[in-house]
Amino acid sequence: MSEPSTPTSTPVGPVDSSKTPRFAGIATFARLPRLEDVGRADIAVMGVPFDSGVSYRPGARFAPAQIREASRLLRPYHPGLDVSPFAAVQVADAGDIACNPYNIPEALDAVQEGASNLLDAGSKIVTIGGDHTIALPLLREMKRRHGPVALLHFDAHLDTWDTYFGADYTHGTPFRRAFEEDLLDTEALAHAGIRGPLYSRDDLTDDARMGFGITSAMDVMNQGVPAVVQALRERIGDRPLYISIDIDCLDPAHAPGTGTPEAGGLTSRELLAILRGLAGTNIVGADVVEVAPAYDHADITAVAASHVAYELVSLMALQGR
Repeated sequence: MSEPSTPTSTPVGPVDSSKTPRFAGIATFARLPRLEDVGRADIAVMGVPFDSGVSYRPGARFAPAQIREASRLLRPYHPGLDVSPFAAVQVADAGDIACNPYNIPEALDAVQEGASNLLDAGSKIVTIGGDHTIALPLLREMKRRHGPVALLHFDAHLDTWDTYFGADYTHGTPFRRAFEEDLLDTEALAHAGIRGPLYSRDDLTDDARMGFGITSAMDVMNQGVPAVVQALRERIGDRPLYISIDIDCLDPAHAPGTGTPEAGGLTSRELLAILRGLAGTNIVGADVVEVAPAYDHADITAVAASHVAYELVSLMALQGR
């Protein structure tokens, strides 16, 4: 077991793949140490194996394990951001939150408690889910520490609907509940990657009333990544920023393993480029959700999600460095 890390010690990095093959050993995220083996972490990767809030295809409860498995190939230096995230700060795998699969409010309380414990210990959190319902308790913790936060939400769908089948807490409602609970800075809310049919024009009216701006997948194609990044940065400013990424923001060609796929989405390259364009923003937390391994092919979706999580960790490491 590694010696516990202290704030002034050299970070403990991933297993050396030149000595231990990538396909051997415990599948932690990016082969990083477990949190209990280092004592503390500047950035903690937290799994939430929960999918009781889905409205169509289930299976995202198996995503944290699959994303960790796909992350074995990640390497310690990020040339696009010129950062070695695992050397700049201590990053560790915090394991999974044990969520009740039969009681959604109880599960959300468990997620919030787990996040609270990590934040109290001084960690920023990158969460790998899990369905999008889990964004709500994470945003509750962000509000408790930072006040209302800016939100950048990558998704094919708005996720600001009111209820499904009379249920208030589902993967299609987290940002309506967050708005109602005053968790969000309504001057700095943005969706990116939105596309596909809606229930009615009222969906857009409701969404705009909450303060969201929309950058559709077609906007990314027509305007290009640099223009989109500039617009997002202007909207966000230097506010505390939470980034929530539903993997279905990607086209099904790039992310087939998800519960509610929509044609015409972003490429994985576009998503990574937009995220890199956010370097220097005040990111206080992030999640990657809605990977459903049972519908994946050759781990395409899990690989994409592992790289997206790595991008988020690297952006946070830049801040810490």
